Formats: sequence, structure tokens, C-alpha cells
Amino acid sequence: MKTVPVRSIQSKQNPRLKQLRHALAAPGALVGIEGPNLLEEALKAQLKLECIFVAEDETERLDGLKFDESTEVLALPRALLSAALATETPQTVAALVRPPEFSWADFLDLPHAPLIVILAGVQDPGNLGTILRSAEAFGATGVVALPGTVNAWNPKAVRASAGSLFRLPYLSSPADEAFARLHAAGIKIWTTAVHDAFSLDKAGLVQPTALILGNEGNGVPEAIAAEADATLTIPYPGPVESLNAAVAASILLYEASRQRAPKKGGRR
Repeated sequence: MKTVPVRSIQSKQNPRLKQLRHALAAPGALVGIEGPNLLEEALKAQLKLECIFVAEDETERLDGLKFDESTEVLALPRALLSAALATETPQTVAALVRPPEFSWADFLDLPHAPLIVILAGVQDPGNLGTILRSAEAFGATGVVALPGTVNAWNPKAVRASAGSLFRLPYLSSPADEAFARLHAAGIKIWTTAVHDAFSLDKAGLVQPTALILGNEGNGVPEAIAAEADATLTIPYPGPVESLNAAVAASILLYEASRQRAPKKGGRR
């Protein structure tokens, strides 16, 4: 691979730096990522990197990284880069990235039973990123975000996902379209509740399954819960009223993964 030229910039008014600030504040067609770990994960996932920003005294961080020769590389003073980023801990590298695009086929046209997470108004970006990380870890097909859910490319969500957002199918969808597609595909939809529901250990999650997760404070909205085929709950002995959304998601996904794991002899 050819060596990509590095261009030096010194002004906060640089158009690419303005793009980075905007992409971090309002992710859209371009999104911003921060830090060497996320840069490496983006490259492994073969995302399209439009521009890489590196502190001028840390350009060796790019040595050995294989990115497309069309990627623009800008070196700038460390203070100028830090001022453009969202993290409190100073980072020496960042990038403008085109997010991956997924369709319903990535969720439903599979050789195995889908396991889909539906986010109904999850608003904390740290929780959303953690849910994505757990979803990938436990073999979920993907995550569908309904209106009212925080943007998954929020910098805090991206960091919490630890790269899972770059690989795991993720789709934003109106609720009516999402449920119409899931019902038509024969996906059993479970919502979550604290009381009057199937205990998680008694819920069959081997078949094609979708799990609805609600807002951290208010749970799943009634109109969304009404689309579910059944309700489940996570039994726990302590006196707390509810679990954190990301914790609950991780427990649900672990149980689904456990049930779906091949049994001895290769049979499920």
C-alpha cells in the first residue's frame, strides 16, 4: 500500500476540522470517532474513512495502519485537536467516517433464527453503546432503534460500544414498519416488565426472537408493548425496583445465547 501524504493544518477554521466538530455534535452522513482503539476497530471493520486527524507530535501512531490512499490525513497541534473533540481525556487521533448501511435483509434473511434487540426510547448513550457491545458478544442478529432512541453515533455511545457499532447491523426504523416486518417474518416479540410476566428462565428464546427494551426511567411505552406477543421479566431476589437498561439487556441476551448454544453432540 502506498504511503499516504500527511498535510499540516494550524487553524481551527479548517473546513475538515469544522466537519469533525459537526459530526461529533450532530452525527449524520459523516460521523466522528476518537482515539486510536476506535480508529483501529473502524479499519478492521473496513469502514470508509474520509479523513484522519492526528496530533503532529504523534504521527507515528499511524505507522502500520492500512487505510485507503484516498483517505485524507491531517496533522495538527495537540491543543487544536483536543479542542475539537468530545472526550474529556485528550486523544491524539480522530477520524471522519462514513457509517455502515444496513437493511432489513441483514436482520431477517438469515440461515439461523434471528435474535433482534428493539430499542424503544433508550436515551442514555452509554447504555445504548453497552447494549450494542452485549448484543454482539451474545450473538444478536442486530439492533433496531425506534423513534426517541438516542443517536447511536453519539460519541459516548460509540465509545461504550467499543467497536461493536462498526460491525453489528443497526437500523433506525418507525415503529409501525418495524413491527409489521417482524410480525410478517414470524418473529416472536417479547416486551419486558417487572411484574405479571414470564420468568426469563421459562421463556423460550431459541425460536426467531425480538426483545423490546425501554427507556431507563419509564420502561417500554404502552403503545410499543402492545405490539409484543408476550411479556417476560428477569427474576432477582433483591429489593430494587428495576435494573439498568444495559444490565437488563445483557442478562436477556446472555440467556438467549445460553439457550441457543449447541448441546453436546452438536444438537440444540
